[in-house]
Parts: sequence; C-alpha cells; structure tokens
Amino acid sequence: MGSFLGHVLPGFAFVALGLWHLFNNIKLFCLHPNTFSSSTWFPISKLRHLELYLIMLSSTASISMELFIGPRRHHPFDVDGTIPSNHLHNFEHSSISMSFLVYAVLALVLDRARPRAAASEGLTMLAAAAAFSQQLLLFHFHSTDHMGVEGQYHVILQVVIFVSLLTTIMGIFLPKSFLVSLVRSSSIAFQGVWLIVIGCMLYTPSLIPKGCYIHDEGRHIIVKCSTEEALHRAKSLVNLEFSWLFVTNTLFVVTLYLILDRVYGENVEYSSLTTNNQTYQDDEEQHFESKSTQKTSFVQMGKLVGHGQKM
Repeated sequence: MGSFLGHVLPGFAFVALGLWHLFNNIKLFCLHPNTFSSSTWFPISKLRHLELYLIMLSSTASISMELFIGPRRHHPFDVDGTIPSNHLHNFEHSSISMSFLVYAVLALVLDRARPRAAASEGLTMLAAAAAFSQQLLLFHFHSTDHMGVEGQYHVILQVVIFVSLLTTIMGIFLPKSFLVSLVRSSSIAFQGVWLIVIGCMLYTPSLIPKGCYIHDEGRHIIVKCSTEEALHRAKSLVNLEFSWLFVTNTLFVVTLYLILDRVYGENVEYSSLTTNNQTYQDDEEQHFESKSTQKTSFVQMGKLVGHGQKM
C-alpha cells in the first residue's frame, strides 16, 4: 500500500462499495420507511451474492499483491523463513485485506444457511465490525512510523475508520436506524476518497506542499519538510483538504437523498397518507351514521310511546 497505486486502487474499491451501500440504503428507506432495516451488503436480482464475491476477489488480489507480486523476490519471507523488517508493512496491509475477505466469506455462509434470520444479520454485522476493528488497529500501530505530513493524513484516516466501526457496532443494536446506516455508508465511501487523496498528494511530486520534498529511504518513500514552518504549513493544508472534502461529502449525501426520495419515495409516502386519511374519514362517517341512527330510533320510540298513551 506504500505507493500511489497501493492507495488509489483500494480507495476506488471503498468508494464503489460505499456508494453502492449509500444508494441501496436510501432507496430501501424511501420505499419502505416503516419497515427499514440496515444491512452490511445488498443482494442483486440475477446474482444475489455479487457484492460479496467482488469483496473476496479484491481482497485476494490485494493479499497477492502485498505478499507475492509486490516484493522483489515475489515472496515476503527472508532466506531463513523469518519476516524481514522491510516486509512488515506488507503483512499488515495483507492482514487488513484478510479481515475483509473473512467478513465476505462469513456473510456468504450465514446468508446461505439462514437468509432471513435476525441472528444471521447480527452476526454478519459483527463480522464487519471485526474487519473495521482490525483495520483501525493495524493502521494505529503501523510498523511504518507515519510522521510529519504522512502522519497527519493517516491520523485523519483512522478517524474515518473509527466512524465506520462505531456505526457498524451501532447497527447491531439499532438495525432499523436509517441515520446509522447512512453515516456508515458515507464513511466507507469517504475512506476511499481519503485513500485516493493520500495516494495523489504523497506520491505526486507536483502536489507536494511548498518547502517539502519526496525522500526515498530505500524501503519506504516519505515526504520531508525543510523547516518546521514548512511542516506546520503542510499539516494545516492536510486539515483544510479534509474539511473541504467533508463538507463536499455532506452536500453530496444530502443531495443524493433528496434525489432518490423524489424518485422512489414520493408516491409511497403520499399513498400511505391518503390511505390513512381515508380510513380516518370512513371511521368518522361510520361513527356519525351510528349516532344518527340511534337518535332516529329514540325519536321514533318516543313517538310510538306518546301515540300509545293517547290511545
């Protein structure tokens, strides 16, 4: 992952997954607002488990790239069978991919075993939370010392991962919360956006902040700054990038919700309100007719009694 493609390719995968979840969660809520229930994956009509298969494929490709394709000798171990220091980050990155691979396999097995069971949904959500937990743990205790500008990017990345983890855990206890699923989906997409930004900003010489430069340490490429002032400026620029992207992400999510609500939810909501109002009106009419009938019967009885007394 310590390269341009190593950040950009996983970034596009997270963006695609997050947008897919975002679209399906909003669509599902618009169509069924009263029975909405969150999910960590969404079936496709012709190939139900396509999403899970794609996660397995991309995770396997990432593991292969980190352990067998990326290393110069095409294997991650040293001649004596130990893990060399310059390959520790490869094992860490592949372990993250392994956790998502395990999640996808467990989700597939649980769905085939009991596709509509509430316990299966909860266990699938728990497997997703475990994957995000391992991702957060390995990025936080990374063998590569993320210092300076690179460290600022990765600290913010950990915050975004934590939001994905937190909302996934909340989804176990609040499966019917649309807002929880909405934030989880958008945070997954934002993970991908931020990974793409890291890949572009740290490995493109023309995008390096003023006063900083790319330094090749042999086993790792880092961005160094010539002065403390340049480093402070570079970190501030990272914070500004995150702020601007966060605002853009918020606007995008709300706009997407409004568009999909207009497409899928308008007729459903209005028909439901019409039905409820009609039912209320029918009940009122029946109640009024019942009172009128009772009043008429009492008047008729009074007339009959009065007529009998006269006779």
